[in-house]
Amino acid sequence: MDWGQPVDRYCERLGPGLWAEPLNAVTNLAFLVVALWLWPRVAGRARLLCAVLAVIGLGSGLFHTFAQAWAGLADVLPIAVFVLLYLYLANRAYWRLPVGLSLLGVGLFFPYAALVVWLLAPLPGVGGSAAYLAVALLIALYALALRRRLPHVARGLALGAALLALSITFRALDGPLCAAWPIGTHFLWHLLNAAMLGWMIVVYHRHMVAGSGAGR
Repeated sequence: MDWGQPVDRYCERLGPGLWAEPLNAVTNLAFLVVALWLWPRVAGRARLLCAVLAVIGLGSGLFHTFAQAWAGLADVLPIAVFVLLYLYLANRAYWRLPVGLSLLGVGLFFPYAALVVWLLAPLPGVGGSAAYLAVALLIALYALALRRRLPHVARGLALGAALLALSITFRALDGPLCAAWPIGTHFLWHLLNAAMLGWMIVVYHRHMVAGSGAGR
């Protein structure tokens, strides 16, 4: 694979250059702002999530400036790390599972996501957003399953799933609306995603502070 291969995937980018996507680039600061704002307000493993959130902003910033294949990897890997780490922490804290079963749950995410992507990717307007829809669906399923056990957590997760679904909508609309809205809508994906990931950290932290979580 040519890691220096240019990537032109978003409506705002009209050509090569570091600042060919100014809105898409600058709005990645939202991830850093949320991470820095949360850092002194949380503790324990929630701070680890904050650190990964900041790296998401840096990786996405690289992708929307350099716009090359290597930067694309820097964009998606931190997101994957956040999802898998949060899933592990959720299994430990919300379900009180031992380490082994929590890790097994993380491992099962891969066949689950592969199945959901296979089912949803062919649908009109979904395409490359299918993997993110798999995450939104999983959060919603956790919210549903926890509604009696941990109603406050369930409501928080449901809001997180709704925010992610909304941000995915703007991600998916970037191409179709390009002719009518030349700046695109991908920057809204960044802003909403930063808010959503920050909220997910808050949900986890509040649960741990309440003293009802395992695996501190």
